[in-house]
This record gives sequence, structure tokens and C-alpha cells, in this order.
Amino acid sequence: MRGLCSEPSSGCGAVVTAEVLSEMLILVLVAAAGMRLCPLVGAQPLCRARTVRTGKVFNVMQAVDGDVLYFPSTTPRVIKHPCRKNVAVYLGRQLFFTTDSFKSSLPPLTIPSSKQVGVPAVTSVHFIGSLLLLVVNQKVYIYNYREVSWKSSVGINHPVSHISGDNCCFTSNVFCIDINNRIFAYLLGEPVSQAHIYESTNGGRRFTKYTYEGQAQLVGSLGGIFNLYGLSQIGMLIIYRNKGTFKYSHHPLDRSLGLAFNYNETLNVAIVPGHRGLLILWSENSLLFSHNSGQLVDSIPVKLGDQILYRSLSQANATIHTIAFNEYELAVLTKEDHLYYGSMGLLSGSLIKFADQPIWSQDAAMMFLNSGMLEIVTPLPDPASSAFDFKKCLLNIQELLMDPELEVDNCKLEYLDGDFVQALYTIDMHSKLEFSATLVTGQGTSPIPLVMVSNPHSLGLQASISETGYTLDGTIQYRLDIYLKQQQHWGRTDPNFTSSLRRATISTLTVDIANKEMSCIDIKPLSTLISIGCNLDKKIIVQNKVSACSMGILDSMVLQDNYNYIVEKEFYDLSFQGNKSTKNQVVHYPYDRLGCPRLVYHDTPWRPVIELWQDGHFEEVVKADYVLREVNGLFTYSYTLSVKQAGCYYQPQNWTTIIKEMGEPTWDRENYVSCFDDENTVPLQWPEIPYQILGGRTENSIVFGPRNGIYIFFLAIVDPYYSYCHLQTMFSIYVHGAYPPLSVNPGFTMVMLMGGIMLALWLAYVIPKLLSSNQGQRIKMFGARLCWRCKRLCRCHWLRSPKLAPK
Repeated sequence: MRGLCSEPSSGCGAVVTAEVLSEMLILVLVAAAGMRLCPLVGAQPLCRARTVRTGKVFNVMQAVDGDVLYFPSTTPRVIKHPCRKNVAVYLGRQLFFTTDSFKSSLPPLTIPSSKQVGVPAVTSVHFIGSLLLLVVNQKVYIYNYREVSWKSSVGINHPVSHISGDNCCFTSNVFCIDINNRIFAYLLGEPVSQAHIYESTNGGRRFTKYTYEGQAQLVGSLGGIFNLYGLSQIGMLIIYRNKGTFKYSHHPLDRSLGLAFNYNETLNVAIVPGHRGLLILWSENSLLFSHNSGQLVDSIPVKLGDQILYRSLSQANATIHTIAFNEYELAVLTKEDHLYYGSMGLLSGSLIKFADQPIWSQDAAMMFLNSGMLEIVTPLPDPASSAFDFKKCLLNIQELLMDPELEVDNCKLEYLDGDFVQALYTIDMHSKLEFSATLVTGQGTSPIPLVMVSNPHSLGLQASISETGYTLDGTIQYRLDIYLKQQQHWGRTDPNFTSSLRRATISTLTVDIANKEMSCIDIKPLSTLISIGCNLDKKIIVQNKVSACSMGILDSMVLQDNYNYIVEKEFYDLSFQGNKSTKNQVVHYPYDRLGCPRLVYHDTPWRPVIELWQDGHFEEVVKADYVLREVNGLFTYSYTLSVKQAGCYYQPQNWTTIIKEMGEPTWDRENYVSCFDDENTVPLQWPEIPYQILGGRTENSIVFGPRNGIYIFFLAIVDPYYSYCHLQTMFSIYVHGAYPPLSVNPGFTMVMLMGGIMLALWLAYVIPKLLSSNQGQRIKMFGARLCWRCKRLCRCHWLRSPKLAPK
């Protein structure tokens, strides 16, 4: 083909032949076709690589201390700390741990040779606070990166390959701490019926054997076990005949398995941060996604605009090399040098493919620095140093999405904000939360707002949306009012739909719009955590309107002066079985904790008035089931109702059965089972024994026996449906009005009384008969003479006395 300028000296003269025109047309068509096949040819590259080479000292080669860890998989990856954005670990042919997002050169991560791990192959890692848990050669080790120290976990007696857990970043919340500390360890691929599963509740330091309910009857192999807080469930992935299904641990999902999905090769399972119930399952040839903690697992489609190009990456013949994700975004790098990006919305997810550019390498891995900022990290060895450099490519997703060839619609959302973002709220039983959000849409658009919670089995939701007017540029502003309460307490929920209310759980409230455009990167969904559990600001106190001090029976000054009192041996039993003790007990009265005792009358039915307080404010009088226990073992009181009188359907618990079951007097909402509840399976066998639960549906009270003195009671709310809190308190009373106890033994007194009566009867019979006999006559004469002499002696004494003589 000739050039367009065949005579350069003429300056491309004015004459253009038909042949030249045809050649120009061919060039234009070829160029257009080339641009269609490669839309970003000649455009700005996806990312510009730079090499990080810092933190080295004089480039001196240093020996590596310990065994160098490595990741045996062919798909390297970066695992980021869910709560500390600059902390991450790179898993590849070497492991690298960073606290600054790989902004400095790093030596490979090593484990001390003293641990004798053998083959230093790492198959699984998990972050907990300042700890990194690693499975090295089928054992669990703990790397404390703050102290730069290693420890071995204890309690695991069988090889394991994986660990799983979840993270909650609000570490001031007790339930969040429990979430972080609960870890599972297991061997992937074991027969599920015989699988050795271990559980830790202290962050992996100590494990104990865990048995899944009904595990022995399950068929298939173990694909993983996970704490799915978005469903309040423990989920077990079971593989059988190239199908995967999730089995759940608690009502109502324990009745059946989740929907089956194709499982043709071992899948990695990741819990997406945020507790929204999102799972990502992937291997080299498969990428799956679940919005609801595994109940429904499906592939992620690849789109161009509104058109679906492929139903899954496997249809696109893509071989996954590595993935990266955060709460709402997902990126996939394939060995074919394809980069896919997608969003994980409330209702659906999808991927788009960026233009092909040479960004893949064998050791490349990815991580999101923050929303819309993706970085490709590749470690580079340095012959002069043991520390590796890092090749880094930063991708600004927002800029890349502006390419018109990707056919990504403009974002229809101008503004989204609320008063609840990135916080943690607690909702207890019978409580509610109220939030509001503001939504501004673009001109001529009307997106559909969505308000969703990740745990519908536990949380109920009401939301109202109202239009508040137009802004100056013509956009529409909406206000969303959101009310949250537990499903069971809305009053219109089928009890079989909700999960057990006994167990505290966590949920995520998310506000977004339906089918949000991928270009809305800068307008993230509004999200916050809801802890469905105990509000630590709650407490109970026992009302004290009439005290023994205010009535003048006790002196508060005396009680404060290291006051002690005696509990008689025949009135107490420290084993709480009602047996008499062998010696008196001296008890110190803690006035600083209990104040002056409440005044209670002997032999009068009584029960305490319990008040619920929150944040220093009175809430209500508690009417829920509760129990009492005298802390010093006093048993000189009884209950007014028997089991039969209380109307129990089943045999109720009492302190004797609780101590026998628990080994100690621990009775609370965790182990209480009402005798009116169908969960109680103990038949009613002893209806005449005392009913020891107060409050609730009965008028049961206690009556004190004939003993005046101080009682110190422990009180616990045991109703599991009143509050997630362990509401407990201690209080004191003073019982008075009982008659003083007799100093003489009652048995001896009775014997003497009966003996006196018998003696009197005998004398009344014997004396008359004796007086009528001769001997009796002599006794009468002797008595008469004795009486006459006494009278005469008295008269003589009277006459001789000067004071008594008559004047």
C-alpha cells in the first residue's frame, strides 16, 4: 500500500486519486474495527506501576531467622485486617506481613525454628485484634504482631487445615468481643459425619472439641463451618455428589438444607465484612455469591450496560488468579490478563470487564485501599537484601468507569446520609430504635429506596418514606423514617418464623437504592450494626420505701460501724438443702452495698417490688419471673403456692434440681425453663412441693417463720424473654414481729406439764381416802395441834413487840 503522501517534496500536492481515497477508507474501517475490539487502545492505562523500595539498611544481605512460611496455593491473595485498614498479610510463595499497606520493603514472614513446624506451609489465616492466626502444617499458631511473638494453640488433637471466624470492630461492646473470640478449626474434606471440629471462645488460644447437632447422621464431606451472625446460625457446608449445601444449627433453618449449588472443585469461602450475610465462594474456575448466608448461592453475571454477556465467569472461560473485596465491591484478576470489577448490592451483584492490559503476573495479588481504590501488589526479590520490594499499581475505579465503552450509567443519586452511619446500637427485648435518613435524587429520576436488615429472623422493620420538597437545582429530597423492633414483639409475627429469642445476635441495617448504578462509588450505602442483646445501662433495684432504720428498729450508724450478726445453727444450711448446721454463723453486714434493710413483718405473705432502671431513669416495675436465694443459707421462710396451686403444666425447676444439674446455685435466664413452656419435657410428678418461682403469671409470695433478724437475698430475673441482660441484684430485709423463742426445751416442758397434771389427779384421788383412815385421823390431829401452837406463838410475839403492842 502506498503512503498518503507519495511526493513529499511537493508537500502532498492538491491532487488525490481514487486509489488513494479507497486506501484511506480501508484504513478508517480497520481502525474503527480495532477500536471496537480494544476500546482502550491508546487510552490511559489501567494503572501505572511503581516500585516500593524503602526500609532497607545499606542494602546488606541479612540472614532470615526461622522457617520461611509459604502459601501452597497457585492463587496468591492479600488478606486485610477488617478493622485496621493498613494491616494485611500477603499469601504467596512467601508470606509478607505489613502494618502500612506494603509501603515499605519487607522480609518474608518466618516462624521460629523452635516451634518445629516441619513443612512451613500455611493453608489458612484469620485476624483477631492484634493477633494473626495461621494454620501451619495442620496446626494452629498465633502471631502477635504488636509483640512480635509466636504461640501455639492448645486443645487440637487432630490435623486441621482451615480456621474460620468473623470480626466486629466495636470492641467496647461485649457481644462484639464474643464475635471476635469465637473461632472454628477443621480439616477440609473430611467425612462430615466423622469430622473433627474444634471451637475456641478466647481468640484461638485454647480449642475444645465441637460436635454439630445431628452430625453423625450427615452424609458427604466437610466444606467448612462458619459462624453466620447475619442469620444467628452456625452454618456447615456439606459436599455430596458434586453439590454443595449449607446446613444450619438453630430454629427455624435447622429443619432443612439450603438450596444446592454446583461444587466441582474445592472452593474458598469468605465472609464479607459488615455482617450482612454476604458470602463469596471461589476457585480458579468458579465464582459464586450469596446474599443470605448460603441459603441461596448463585454465580455472578458479567454485564455490558444492561446486557448480560455471561451468566458466570466460567462461561467466559476465565481462570481466576486472585480476588479482592470489601463491604460493597469485588475485583477479580484472571490469568488471561482480564480485570473484572463489580458491586455487591442489596438485591443483586454483577461484574464488568475492563480493557485487557498486561497487569497479570504469577505473584500479583490485589486489595482495596478504600472505596473505589484498588491496588495490585507484586513482591519483587532483591539480590542485595533479604527484604522484598513491592511493585504496586493503583487503579482509580471511578475514573475507569467513565469510559463510555463500558456503558455504565451515570449515578442517579445525588446525596444519601443518615443519623446512624458507622456506629453500633443495642436493642434489647421489648425495646425499639428510631433512625432517619435523607435521600436526594437527580433531576428527572425516581430511584427506589431500600431499607434492609441482614437478620430478618430477629429484627422487625418499619420504614416510612416522605417527599420533603425540591432543592434549588430541581432535585427531589426524601426523608426516610425507620423503626426497628424484634419481630416477635411486633405482635403480628408467626412464632415459627422467628429464631430463638433466647440467643443474643447481631444484625446490620443498610439503606440504599434498588439497582444502584455502578458509578455511584462515592455514595456508599448507609450502614450500621445493631446488637440484638443486653443493654449494659440497664439494672434492677428492689424498692425500699419502709426500712428498719426509718422505723427506729435498727440504727444506721451502728450498721455502718463494722456490724456483725449471728445466724443460729438450726436456721441455716450453706448447701441450700434445708439441713441444720452444727455451729452458729457470724455474718458481716455490708452496709455500703445494701444500705438499711427493708422492713418485713413475720408471718405475712411478702414479695419484693423490683424496679427496672436505664441510664439512671426509672423504666418500669418488673413483672417477669424471678427467683430468690438467701446468701447465707437461711431457710426459715416458705412459699405460699405449691406446684399444683401455681397451675404448672410440667414439673418446675427448684434450687435443689438446679444445684444438682449445675453443681452450684446458678439459676438464670440461660438455664431457666418455665413449667408453662412446652420446651419443658419433665412430667408433673410432685404437685405438692413448693413452687419457688416468683413474679410472672402467679401471685406466689414468701412467708417468714418465727425468727426476727436480717436476711440478705440474691435476686435473679430468670425469664428468658424479658431481657438479654442477666439482671441480678442483692438486697436485705429485717423480719420482726415474731415472739421471742422459748429458753426451755419444748419437749422437756411438755413432759413436765403432763407429769404435773398426772400428779395432781393422783393426789386428788389419794388424799381424801387417806384422811378417812386411822392414820389420816392422827395426821389431822397433828396438823390441828401444830396450827394451835403456831397461832399461840405468833400472839406472844405480837404482845411482846413494843411497836405491835396495843396502846
